[in-house]
Amino acid sequence: MSFTVKYLDQEKVFEKKVKILDLVPKGNRDIICCRVNNRLRELTYYVEEDSKVEFLTIKDEDAAKIYESTVRFIAVMAFARLYPELKVRLTRNVSRSTFIQILNPEVSATTKMRDAVEAEMKKIIDADFPLVRHSYEKKEAAKLYKKVGLEDKLEALAYRPESKVHLYECDGYYNYLFSRMVPSTGYIKEFKLNLYVPGMILQTPRSECKGQIPEFVDAPTYGKTLKEAHVWAKTVNADTVVKINEHIHKDGVIDFIQLCEARHNRMLCELGSIIENNEDIRIICIAGPSSSGKTTFANRVRIELMSRGLKPIRISMDDYYLSKDQAPKDEDGKPDLESIEALDIELFNQNMLDLINGEEVQLPKFDFKLGKRVPGRVLKVGKGEPIIIEGIHALNDRMTALIPRNQKFKIFIAPQAQINLDNHYPISTVDLRLLRRLVRDYQFRGASAEETIGMWPSVRRGEFKWIYETQEGADFVYNSMLPYELCVMKKYAQPLLEAVQPESVYYPVAERLLRMLKYFDNMPDEWVPCNSLMREFIGGSCYAD
Repeated sequence: MSFTVKYLDQEKVFEKKVKILDLVPKGNRDIICCRVNNRLRELTYYVEEDSKVEFLTIKDEDAAKIYESTVRFIAVMAFARLYPELKVRLTRNVSRSTFIQILNPEVSATTKMRDAVEAEMKKIIDADFPLVRHSYEKKEAAKLYKKVGLEDKLEALAYRPESKVHLYECDGYYNYLFSRMVPSTGYIKEFKLNLYVPGMILQTPRSECKGQIPEFVDAPTYGKTLKEAHVWAKTVNADTVVKINEHIHKDGVIDFIQLCEARHNRMLCELGSIIENNEDIRIICIAGPSSSGKTTFANRVRIELMSRGLKPIRISMDDYYLSKDQAPKDEDGKPDLESIEALDIELFNQNMLDLINGEEVQLPKFDFKLGKRVPGRVLKVGKGEPIIIEGIHALNDRMTALIPRNQKFKIFIAPQAQINLDNHYPISTVDLRLLRRLVRDYQFRGASAEETIGMWPSVRRGEFKWIYETQEGADFVYNSMLPYELCVMKKYAQPLLEAVQPESVYYPVAERLLRMLKYFDNMPDEWVPCNSLMREFIGGSCYAD
């Protein structure tokens, strides 16, 4: 039977199946992948029914992820060719980059090694080797993994629910990075590989940077947090999905939950001690990206300080919103409530200054039904009563410009996951936060997965614009990641994601998240403490209004 394919503003009728690559204008390698009836597909995919094909370039998020995965594949392939005796692990690092860590004891990357790997990667790219996808039964895949020295993938294989396993072959080299790939290595045009002792930093173009490689900006504070997260996860055997699942089966759910919560408690204790022993601190500023657990964390900081004899007071930055008619507009002409200009910066500054000077202040309260501020509580604070403020702009100095720096204590909170499925596939922290938000939005707002996924790009733009640049100025970074959380969230998130239909424009994101979740074992949540950050998302928090 004939079928019609719509693509590039045209329609064509075909009598037999056609490869997507044959529909791409000859010589065009800016196109990385495509959506066929809204499903993400490789360019080597065959169409054999009525279809609408949308081509994607590096400026599209899905295409940029495929491009990044392909570059990683080539980097690992180059190492395997040049240094077959070395094992490397890919992890996420500063400045939206990938860190290539050498696992062999006492082996560090050198300039000579970096130059050799970069040259080999370019050689592979110039050769334009096809990236061929193969499908194997689990037993066959296990034999192949063992043969080519990818034993770390054998462990993860046990948790794959499907009977088939996909691998990619490139000039005799086999690997699978849990991602689709470009048709051949010649599609890769740009990457950067730099020495970052003891390993290397690999950068690729980003969709949020309009397909450009962002300038590398070192972030010592963030980097230190990632290193601490990696060391701790490795110390307690929670740095891979397999080890996390083993904790559930060997140690038991209760022990593993308490192990993870104990780390949060320890960080809170450390934080409380710092604040308690610094009499200059009058304002505690808490900020972080979406779904970091800011609300629960602010409450736990308050309790921690109370246990030390302090009397902290919480003030919401939301009460300082301008009325809707005064709010700045976004690119669509709608009120931009994520902009710092949506807040009454001058009033907030003056109120905070008056409070720490011991004056009585009439605080505002924003009435969201009326869309404007109304009179709130009257407040006066004294010594030993630090003010806790929490919000996406809390670390922005414009909000507290009248307050001397020594009287402010800045805390950045975010989940900094250093968990791998295997040596070559690090779990995305951004995807982890999206899963948190999916579950929370459904639990407390009745929002579908599609609604949350649909607004996520806007949330991310706000984070890049207003939040991340404030991290390096923080006095304390709180890692809100709980290694057990994806096991708990799986039962909440999976049905929401499975409800996204294949014809939905949001299906590729749902599919990607499901591919990650399937490797985690389910964990019952009745033993999750009521004051846990996890409760902010799954419900049952003792801090709920």
